[in-house]
Amino acid sequence: MANAQPQHQRQKQQHLFGSISRSVNTHVHLNHVYLFLLFVIGFSLGVVITLFLKNFLFTMAIAPFASTNTTSVSLEAQRFIKYNTSDDELFRKATSMVQSKNTTVAKVAFMFLTKGPLPLAPLWEKFFAGHEGFYSIYVHSHPFYNETVPESSVFHGRRIPSQTVYWGTTTMIDAEKRLLANALLDISNQRFVLLSESCIPLFNFTTIYKYLINSNLSFLGSFDDPRSPGRGRYNPKMSPSINITDWRKGSQWFEVHRDLALHIVSDTKYYRIFKTHCLPPCYSDEHYIPTLVNILYPELNSNRSITWVDWSRGGPHPAKFGGNQITDEFLDQIRYRSKCLYNGNTVTSVCNLFARKFLPNALGPLLRICPLLLGFNP
Repeated sequence: MANAQPQHQRQKQQHLFGSISRSVNTHVHLNHVYLFLLFVIGFSLGVVITLFLKNFLFTMAIAPFASTNTTSVSLEAQRFIKYNTSDDELFRKATSMVQSKNTTVAKVAFMFLTKGPLPLAPLWEKFFAGHEGFYSIYVHSHPFYNETVPESSVFHGRRIPSQTVYWGTTTMIDAEKRLLANALLDISNQRFVLLSESCIPLFNFTTIYKYLINSNLSFLGSFDDPRSPGRGRYNPKMSPSINITDWRKGSQWFEVHRDLALHIVSDTKYYRIFKTHCLPPCYSDEHYIPTLVNILYPELNSNRSITWVDWSRGGPHPAKFGGNQITDEFLDQIRYRSKCLYNGNTVTSVCNLFARKFLPNALGPLLRICPLLLGFNP
């Protein structure tokens, strides 16, 4: 009996401790639930506040620069849009621009799709000199390329946010759309020409400007090529949206007016088909825009390019031209070598406004010849 009392007390103590332990565990469990709920609520509020602030900052950035007659975006607001939006958001913003009836001076957007530097920039500097207000410049280069452009250069501050481009893939189309979208943000831009770092102008600025601004059609090569490099690249899986009879080929280096630029940037249907079914040896940059325009907007196109390229030597890439090939006779042959239609009914010998591919060592001879031959300012 002497040991019964302590044993009984121990049982009571164990029962008491068990109750306390269960209570503590329950309390700890509830604390975990409360903390989890507080985390979810806090995270949700953070997301809402972030989205609100982003929208607020975007609105504040645009509001001071917007015109009452148009949704044109100023350079300051353009920079905010470019560096703070995805491609899809940029494309939507670009295609929402409303044409202003008060646009006084129409500009030509010169869009340079490059790997890195612009070795022929001094030639283009002479081309643009004295024509401020009649052109815009946009440069898409490799995202990791670092360059220092003097503030006095027309190319200063003209690089747009870019992504890596891989030859023969839809990343080339992405870059072209990125250039078009950035240029569309300026409501004054009415014509859009795609160029590379190896391109040169074949006439002076005034001649090219008038030729483009006064044209009622775009200049985009789009033709039916029955050979393996043409129809042979068609994928039957593109049907029924794209049939073999719709399939077209053309030069990547296009020039389009604003209406067609808007159509190209806004397209998602045909882009998705090309991204899925046009894989090497199908090259989107040679087929996507020519096919898109042929299907939807053939009446807006002249079906010819204004950028001369020499494919006579065969192979996957055109001929290149160095300094020892630059002469007056050579350039004049390119400038006046053929006949074509302008605005659908006027026969002209001025069919090419630009040419490629010119090597960096061609710069010296070009600077010696072009001021006199093309009428640049010396």
